[in-house]
Amino acid sequence: MQPTFIPTRAALRDAQDLVDRFGDDAGVEAAIRAEESRDRDNLIRFCHWRQIERLIVTLTATEPLGTVH
Repeated sequence: MQPTFIPTRAALRDAQDLVDRFGDDAGVEAAIRAEESRDRDNLIRFCHWRQIERLIVTLTATEPLGTVH
């Protein structure tokens, strides 16, 4: 698995906010927001929320992701 790219502090804050508010459903909420953005033809926000989905996976992982040295 490739390391997750964190583009800005705001993205990390958005991901953590969803985890705090929605718990295990945080990724689903990010996906819903991405779909809504795509439906409104807002590509920038669509990409933002898709990135948040990937950040949530990293933030909520209970096992190491990638190589452990």
